[in-house]
Amino acid sequence: MKGTMLAMRMHGPGQPLRLERVACPRPGPGEVLLQVLACGVCRTDLHVRDGELPCPRLPLTLGHEIVARVLECGAGVTALQPGQRAGVPWLARTCGVCRYCRSGAENLCESAEFTGYTRDGGYAQYALADARYCLSLPERYSDVEAAPLLCAGLIGYRAYRAAGEAECLGLYGFGAAAHLLAQLARADGRRVFAFTRAGDVAGQAFARSLGAEWAGAADESAPEPLDAAILFAPAGELVPRALAATRKGGRVVCAGIHMSDIPAFPYRLLWQERSVSSVANLTRSDGARFMQCAARTHLHCVTEPFALDEANTALERLRRGQLRGAAVLSLG
Repeated sequence: MKGTMLAMRMHGPGQPLRLERVACPRPGPGEVLLQVLACGVCRTDLHVRDGELPCPRLPLTLGHEIVARVLECGAGVTALQPGQRAGVPWLARTCGVCRYCRSGAENLCESAEFTGYTRDGGYAQYALADARYCLSLPERYSDVEAAPLLCAGLIGYRAYRAAGEAECLGLYGFGAAAHLLAQLARADGRRVFAFTRAGDVAGQAFARSLGAEWAGAADESAPEPLDAAILFAPAGELVPRALAATRKGGRVVCAGIHMSDIPAFPYRLLWQERSVSSVANLTRSDGARFMQCAARTHLHCVTEPFALDEANTALERLRRGQLRGAAVLSLG
């Protein structure tokens, strides 16, 4: 293997990523060296790039929806073998000993590390990962199709579980996560109502094509009260709107890692046992269960591929809402 590789690197908040030639990493104990085949472009990458999440290390390689081929295994790795395909999600490593890890909530680990944030990610030709946190991917999906499963799918699935047994489910923001979750919900016999940006007629048609029985702008009212709403759009002003759209006892789940401030709203919107909650990160158990769902439910992963050196273009298209489905850097 060559001693260097190409990577799109972040050097400061708000700055465009730079294509650079850097040293290839070497796997330490418990790690695997991966050849990146595809890496999804997630809104969290945009939050990190924009400085909306404090970045503890620079320069940084973004990307946490990595589909890769194992090239080399470090000492002690037995679960993966060279040549195997593996997925690398946002959760990169946990301590295993804090109160959250001990109670099964490793997504809240006090010392967690995150792919493409506190560790270099997949906007590169090669990447390192802790073998214990890699996920097996359903063979029915190509490399590009599988990439958005690793965050858009996983975080959507965790939010879906947090929404309970909602029959009427509202999805605010119909991007990479919602387009997968809508299909999963429909396969489970749920009814989906999609809320998009105002004037996004094409986005509303896209939602209906994937099973939503109604689609409209985020400031419109659904034809009936929702049992639960999931917010993928990072807009705090949508929380009161979603509460107003839910029935008594309804739930509003905020699925993003970052959101603008939630404005003040009258208590009557929360009254009658409505609730607002968030989901944070994921667990390895989430990953295993969601991949089982994805294996038995053929999800139509709508993707738009970009070359590695087009990562900045993909991020800007995502910011402007100019994508249908998910952007994916294709390196295969």
